[in-house]
Amino acid sequence: MKKNIFLIIFLFVSAITFADKPKTETVKIKTSAICEQCKETIEKKLAFTKGVVESKVDIDSKDKITTVTFNPKKTTADKIRKSIAEVGYDADGILAVPAGYEKLADCCKKGAIKE
Repeated sequence: MKKNIFLIIFLFVSAITFADKPKTETVKIKTSAICEQCKETIEKKLAFTKGVVESKVDIDSKDKITTVTFNPKKTTADKIRKSIAEVGYDADGILAVPAGYEKLADCCKKGAIKE
């Protein structure tokens, strides 16, 4: 009887320890973000994008890189790029959606002079 209890406990602990944890991937996306408002807009959109675990826009870098960690079972890097484009920013080779771009503040549009 003790052996059976020990075996059941061992199997239960093993199952928990080796359970398939969701794997994540990270992608770096070059964006047309310019300012802090751009950063907030992109990060807010990605926070509500299915499968995105975390996002960070680096507006201080030369290429304005957005680093996104996501669950590949729920979304893809291309879907993430499209989400960024929907709010009005270029994302790698995907151009900003015109409807989203028109809603951006003037300081967030391409060619805006950064003060």
